[in-house]
Amino acid sequence: MQTMHSMDHARQQLTDRIRAASADGTALHICGGGSKAFYGPQRQGQRLDTSALSAVLSYEPTELVVTVGAGTPLAELESLLAERGQCLPFEPPHFTWAASSGATVGGMVAAGLSGPARANAGAVREYVLGLRMVNGMGEDLTFGGQVMKNVAGYDVSRVLVGSMGTLGLITEVSLKVLPVAPAETTLVFRLNQHDALERLHAWGGQPLPLSASCWVHDTTVTEGAQDLLFVRLRGAVAAVEAACQTLMKQQGGGTRLENTQASADWQLCRNHQLPFFTQPPQAGLALWRLSVPQTAPVLDLPWAQLVEWHGGLRWLWAPADAAVQIQSLARSHGGSAILFIANGADSTRANAQFDSIDPAEKAIQQRLKASFDPKGIFNPCKPS
Repeated sequence: MQTMHSMDHARQQLTDRIRAASADGTALHICGGGSKAFYGPQRQGQRLDTSALSAVLSYEPTELVVTVGAGTPLAELESLLAERGQCLPFEPPHFTWAASSGATVGGMVAAGLSGPARANAGAVREYVLGLRMVNGMGEDLTFGGQVMKNVAGYDVSRVLVGSMGTLGLITEVSLKVLPVAPAETTLVFRLNQHDALERLHAWGGQPLPLSASCWVHDTTVTEGAQDLLFVRLRGAVAAVEAACQTLMKQQGGGTRLENTQASADWQLCRNHQLPFFTQPPQAGLALWRLSVPQTAPVLDLPWAQLVEWHGGLRWLWAPADAAVQIQSLARSHGGSAILFIANGADSTRANAQFDSIDPAEKAIQQRLKASFDPKGIFNPCKPS
């Protein structure tokens, strides 16, 4: 972890390099720990390493706010918060299998990916209070602040969330954090996907401390393949205990899992290390990520699925060339689909990775890109 002086020096060096790249039109590929290098179209350009931007600039546990450099390892930030009984409620994935160096805070914001608690805790952008960045002209800009309520001007800091480094180099981020819930319990029910979605919809309308859910056709159990729904409850001790009794009574049964094992399993889910993610049903399939309304029914697709976010997130192993079928079905239910992991097939990643967007939204994105990075030096995609 760098000192604040070292952080300022590293920022200046990166800013100078960006200004030089802007002057001669050199493409730059922003990279932190490389844990999400698999995600999105292949990038081109010289590597712009953010690892030197690693520092805790301020932390006020009583105010629930922390400001860190973008190159700060995510694991180090979460360890610091855990020492004070606090956390990042949206459970950002680390994807430790993807790179030895590990995820960074800047990559977390740039990718905008959230974990199992997203449906109840909210997304990454809802916890970004402010950030500092360098745009494509080498200008050092600051947006937002370090307080919960900041209503001055446009909320530009959250525009950077999910921008995949295409608008500029994030150098530091201020985040809202929350206390760790005092109680947590996981229940498991034997339900097919249709019935699981029905139960989740019903429970979602009740005052229950639902924190996460995961439905999967589990082929690893000794009793044989089973359809299982896992539900995590978090909150006050009394509220969690009462909710357990309510859910098991309404469903007419269920199993309460041992907390240590359940917590480990949710971490595996968060980081895509469950058997569903690590053992594709057959070779040559790609992992698709479908975002749909929680009320969407079972999707009529012939491939293995895992369902999170109370029905709002559907993971799917399917051929990469099934893009038209998968994306059309997702759009018909008011959602979208992206090719999340394409097994390193560069041309496939470039052509079928992200779903098409509304022309009006695309025009807004283009204007943002032109404003922040007029010469297009940041994270340009490799042509197929």
